[in-house]
Amino acid sequence: MQCAVSISPATGDKIASYPFHGPEKCEEILAQAAEGQLAWAALQIAERAQYIARVGVILRKDACSLGQLISLEMGKPVVAARGEIEKCAALCEWYAAHAEILLADEIADVGGDGEAVIAYRPLGVVLGVMPWNFPFWQVLRAAIPIMVAGNGFILKHADNVQGCAAALERAIAEANLPTGLFSVVNVTRDAIPAMLADRRIAAVTATAGVGAGSAIAAEAGRNLKKSVLELGGSDPFIILADADLDRAVQAAVQGRFQNCGQVCIAAKRLIVERPIADAFVARFVAATKRLQLGDPLDEDTEVGPMARVRLRTELHDQIERSVGLGATLLLGGRIPDGPGAYYPPTILANVTPDMPVFREETFGPVAAISIAENAEHAIALANDSDFGLSGALWCGDAERALRLARQIETGGIFVNGVAASDPRVPIGGVKQSGYGRELSHFGLREFTNAQLVWARD
Repeated sequence: MQCAVSISPATGDKIASYPFHGPEKCEEILAQAAEGQLAWAALQIAERAQYIARVGVILRKDACSLGQLISLEMGKPVVAARGEIEKCAALCEWYAAHAEILLADEIADVGGDGEAVIAYRPLGVVLGVMPWNFPFWQVLRAAIPIMVAGNGFILKHADNVQGCAAALERAIAEANLPTGLFSVVNVTRDAIPAMLADRRIAAVTATAGVGAGSAIAAEAGRNLKKSVLELGGSDPFIILADADLDRAVQAAVQGRFQNCGQVCIAAKRLIVERPIADAFVARFVAATKRLQLGDPLDEDTEVGPMARVRLRTELHDQIERSVGLGATLLLGGRIPDGPGAYYPPTILANVTPDMPVFREETFGPVAAISIAENAEHAIALANDSDFGLSGALWCGDAERALRLARQIETGGIFVNGVAASDPRVPIGGVKQSGYGRELSHFGLREFTNAQLVWARD
């Protein structure tokens, strides 16, 4: 029997295996989801919000055990893993508090020609294809607004975090939502086209690589299903000459190496204006050396292993190819001896746009530093990318910073801060980073039918 296998990235040991669902089980999941969604959609928004609030309470209650599960399955340091669960609980609380207002009917101005109302109606059951790097947050930042809007959610999670998927399903079941409203389907990617062709699936949301995302978009389009895609990025982190250097260094270390660099909105390309380049690089290298690499279950660990050995191999290849093209290795860049998928925090300088670490997404603990001659050159380097998810701009002049920020081709830009996802604001990309938005009222309404009801006299 074919199985999804969970392997400890810290030791390489097998944790558990999860048999893939066959056609009969998939049919059961689809049928239950469709039935549960109808019951759920019949509730008032305020009632649905109360259930979502319960999910937050349950997650916070179990934060320690769920955080440990994250650490075991994908290697996130346990302190950060507990923080992920707390963030999920806060997400539930925010939508529970705001959904009724954000989904309220809107009156359209039709100049006295009767009364026109726009009502945000649910679409049905949404398929979510989710990644392993934030195995709870990535799922819930999509699923919670989708569900509170009246939809059902079927989760196809990454193979290596099926334990987290099952724990999520249990937590939501404990909150007494309708049976099947949130379900996990454990299938290979080959099963996705058939699911998207099923009339009981109304739409799909996915966080994935460009190749997988393109395939999902093609299938969704073939079946005329709505899709939202977040396909990663190569986010610029611009430091101009008048920036607060100490704060910028601290933020760059956090932005690049959190979650072992396995973050879609991580600060992947550090673009530094020449007058401060030497000072920035010296401080950045020194601060990075102080990071504690180790066992993800150790409370003192700041950087754990990468999630899979294969991902480490791919990252190391990107680094070696870049060094071969002239990049300077300042720190790390060596695969350590011993078990697991550990890789040390790595810094490359003298990076140019022709190098893999500039041109490709680097999903791991490597920072690529490029030098800009001035602010205009920095913006040009930032925009010289097929990706456009997020970014950061560090500048001492607030007015100038806001003007420059609008020239950067990303879905989000953070001025004097680290890129982050937050339920109060939207997240999503442009170019090959995808389309559509999650979070805030944008994410809440993405999977609704903005239905016009116009009553004329």
